[in-house]
Amino acid sequence: MNFLKKPLLLILVLAALVMLPILVGNYQTTLLTLVLIYALLAMSVDIMAGFAGRTPLCHGAIFGCATYGMMYYVSTLGGSTLTGALFGIGLALIVTLIFAILAVRTSGVYFLLLTLALGMIIWGVCQRWTSVSGGENGIRGNIRPDWLMDPFNFYYLVLVVVMIASWVMWRFVKSPFGLSLKGIRESESRMRSLGYNTTLHLILGFLFSGLMAGLAGVLYALFNSFVSPSTVALTQSVKGLLMIIIGGVGTLFGGFVGAALIMGLENIVSSFTERWSMVLGFIFIFTMIYAPEGILGKILKLRNSSSKKSTLDHPNKPVS
Repeated sequence: MNFLKKPLLLILVLAALVMLPILVGNYQTTLLTLVLIYALLAMSVDIMAGFAGRTPLCHGAIFGCATYGMMYYVSTLGGSTLTGALFGIGLALIVTLIFAILAVRTSGVYFLLLTLALGMIIWGVCQRWTSVSGGENGIRGNIRPDWLMDPFNFYYLVLVVVMIASWVMWRFVKSPFGLSLKGIRESESRMRSLGYNTTLHLILGFLFSGLMAGLAGVLYALFNSFVSPSTVALTQSVKGLLMIIIGGVGTLFGGFVGAALIMGLENIVSSFTERWSMVLGFIFIFTMIYAPEGILGKILKLRNSSSKKSTLDHPNKPVS
């Protein structure tokens, strides 16, 4: 995350994200929008997996709950888009709070399996509660305001929301509270002995993570104008987790790298071959073997090693 301290690099990245839709067509712009939404989901997973040391498999369910909430409120009840977005995020936070209370006292594989089971419960509810969720048919309806019907306008709205959310998450993990989550990740017993209420810290961290996942779910509702049980299925949670693993657990912004790679493979490579998932599998294997820190994590590690070597070779040179 040190690259945020390099204003020129940050400006170049933002300029590229602003200019890309102008240089490509509607389809590519739509794909870029989807990448941004899933990058936000992946970063929300990294709050727990990378900084709190708890790897969740329920964020797809939280993401989908926000999508369901917004679609139901706007399409079925006829409410406004803004109020529907708040309703969706609120529903996601309620679900996250229940998950957090039940799961944070566990760790490791137990936390992973418990959050998986909780996510599957949400999937079962959406599958069976047909009077509200629509069952397999889901909920369909155009909920975008007229000014967001243009794919370019919608892309720039998503870009602004995701950039603000990314900055908020970066500030969160750099704050004293975020640092306390890192301490819990390293040694929960030591943090408890120092007087920290580790359970409360993990619940609050989980809630913040769920807030970001809910925000991604609301954007997805606007993007897709449709929600079904597949939106809350285990595959969504796995997809978000894979994105941050490939990008780099604990880097936060590796979510952008992972989302771009996986969504690119799913939507571009799949047009050439039906075996795109096999390609993704090989990429995941190679990443685990040659860059277990993830792609962005590997880049940051090489950069830090280069800086340390330069400092050792030139001890009087000021460190940038």
